Amino acid sequence: MDAKNLLILMSDEHDPRYMGCAGHPFVKTPNMDRLAESGTRFETAYTPCPICVPARGSFATGRHVHETGCWDNAHGYDGSIPGWGQRLIDTGHRVESIGKLHYKSADDPTGFSVQHSPIHLKQGVGTVWGAIKEPFADLPEPWRMFNKIGAGVSNYNLYDRKSANAACEWLKARAASADDKPWVLYVGFVAPHYPLVAPSQFLDMYPIEDIPLPKLHPKDGYKRHPWVETLDGVIGQDHFFNSDKERLQAIAAYLALCSFVDAEIGIVLDALRDNGFEASTRVIYTSDHGDNMGARGLWGKSVLYEESTRIPMIVSGPDIPRDKVSATPVTLLDIHQTAIGGLSQRVSEADADLSGTSLFEAATNGSDADRLVTSEYHAMGAPSSAFMLRQGEWKYHYYEGYAPELFNISDDPEELADRADDPASKPILDKFEAMLREMVDPATIDRAAKDSMAALIESYGGREKAIDLGRTGSTPVPGQAPE
Repeated sequence: MDAKNLLILMSDEHDPRYMGCAGHPFVKTPNMDRLAESGTRFETAYTPCPICVPARGSFATGRHVHETGCWDNAHGYDGSIPGWGQRLIDTGHRVESIGKLHYKSADDPTGFSVQHSPIHLKQGVGTVWGAIKEPFADLPEPWRMFNKIGAGVSNYNLYDRKSANAACEWLKARAASADDKPWVLYVGFVAPHYPLVAPSQFLDMYPIEDIPLPKLHPKDGYKRHPWVETLDGVIGQDHFFNSDKERLQAIAAYLALCSFVDAEIGIVLDALRDNGFEASTRVIYTSDHGDNMGARGLWGKSVLYEESTRIPMIVSGPDIPRDKVSATPVTLLDIHQTAIGGLSQRVSEADADLSGTSLFEAATNGSDADRLVTSEYHAMGAPSSAFMLRQGEWKYHYYEGYAPELFNISDDPEELADRADDPASKPILDKFEAMLREMVDPATIDRAAKDSMAALIESYGGREKAIDLGRTGSTPVPGQAPE
């Protein structure tokens, strides 16, 4: 194997269907496409949790959310559970980060030798009000995700450009150095995460006349699942739009941000090539979760549907099959074995219970469409814990205290028809519930999550004191106010 280095590129909130290489008819992502052409794209990749901080805790450790205790956006990863970064540092690797991590704090031992201008939870706190449950927080004013939509340059856009440029300088310095020590470089981008503001050169690519309206809107008669309806009552955003035109403008801005982050990724890939590292470096592109973008009247993430739980996963580099699409289901949990095994290191005996597998091995092997992967959600707006299981053509949603959902993704990739009430589906429902209960007791996990959140609220002095913590906007970039 010629690879001795690893470059991990992570965006935020990227639904993988918005890529040219995934077959989208008009979204422009030439750099993601060339990465897929030079490597393997996993077409069935999922997040361990459809919200930022818990997903990233699982990314860091290879462990499920119910194992890490990173339940929501106020429970940041603090390094107390060692992950792939710590393991590689222990074996003598240089492991550095540039850009967004969204862990608890830069002071915590989260697996990086050096962190360059990282985004973490503001003052290590995060969205505390989102942990208020039983009952939910009665906010003094509605929480609004989108304050501005359209052309412009946000602090996040500037930060992403800075991160891409910093990665180029980092690679240039490594190439000029006499230090031949193997390295891992993580580069974290914020786009296409809101605010939905993008430079006009990218927004102009997407006239709203070319964009279809989101599917299954409740105003058109669609009836949402009761768990989803409850969540939307807490954190819903669609009622802030005054017209379908505004909804389309929001989608256009999201697509523009996908092309924007693609351009920043291209800058880093060019620097990898130009500094002579392409032949000795494997590359991973992924995201922490997806985005609903108006489907079912939902915006942001936080639900188990494909828009929210699917993520891009592309691997490229030495010994990786080129221009291959793998049907093997994978998740961010697989990054642990991928990072360690891809650098010729053995997974520690302390990590022997991890459920992940090496993406590099999965890319080389034949597709295993029957591999079981999972996701879970306990965070802001959730009335109870929710679990997703995907195996083969079926996708199962379990909601503690509510009826399940079941979709045949092969026949119904848009999840238009819930099959849970079909008598012919009962054996499949029973099979999935049995598999879930073999892994966890959902009621016990639900109680543990709620108790942990309640304890967090008490640690800040109770509901009234905690209600304003984290409501000022999205996590700010270093040295800037929230947007």
